[in-house]
Amino acid sequence: MNRALGTVADVAEGAWCAARRSRPRRFVERMRRDVRAVKDRDPAATSTFEIVTSYAGLHALWLHRVAHPLYRCGMPVVPRWISQFNRFVTGIEIHPGARIGEGFFVDHGSGVVIGETTEIGDNVTLYQGVTLGGTGKEHGKRHPTLGDNIVVGSGASVLGSVHIGDNAKIGSGSVVVHDVPANATVVGNPGHPVLVDGQRVGIPDIDYSHLPDPMAEALKCLVERIIALEQELDEINPERKERRRERITRSQETLDRLLHFSDGAGI
Repeated sequence: MNRALGTVADVAEGAWCAARRSRPRRFVERMRRDVRAVKDRDPAATSTFEIVTSYAGLHALWLHRVAHPLYRCGMPVVPRWISQFNRFVTGIEIHPGARIGEGFFVDHGSGVVIGETTEIGDNVTLYQGVTLGGTGKEHGKRHPTLGDNIVVGSGASVLGSVHIGDNAKIGSGSVVVHDVPANATVVGNPGHPVLVDGQRVGIPDIDYSHLPDPMAEALKCLVERIIALEQELDEINPERKERRRERITRSQETLDRLLHFSDGAGI
């Protein structure tokens, strides 16, 4: 009985602490800024009413803004209940301990996971399936820190206590396990910068919508090798050269299509 009363007292104390920290007027102002962020970054948003009633990413952020001050005040259990309810309703899991700045926007949002010690700056955009997680059972700071004005593409994972610099872009499907400098574009697994301050780093010029396709590059190398082997066989056995010419032509057409992938067409 005493233990139950103690838990109730802890919950009440945490609620009072959170109420003192989260002033209603400031909360409403932040909600307005959140709505403006959606309007600025989603061309599909047609009205404030639609944004407030239809955007799961916005709902997830607002529920987190309720859970986070309770967590910081040491309230037991309740912040995690809010977090789990948030995940059930929106498909977005944000640990109540995560720190999120102003202008945060989760587009589409389903499958997004944000860990306990994650720190997110201002004007950050995440797309569906993004994971800001840890790499094991470490204690203390074990999740990423994101600066300001960052975009993380769909399906990307940023793992461990890494720092992502301001104005960085992380390509879809990338796995980032090392620090990323400011003004960089990162792709691949493991993620590596391909643009820093607008300058190419080791690959041809790209933009965010035309990321390198490593599978296409591998297939291109294989097809080139097959064509070379066929040509060597024709030199060894001239009688089969005419029979193989038509097939070689078809192979060359296939190679041309594969080479087109490197221009951003994809597979």
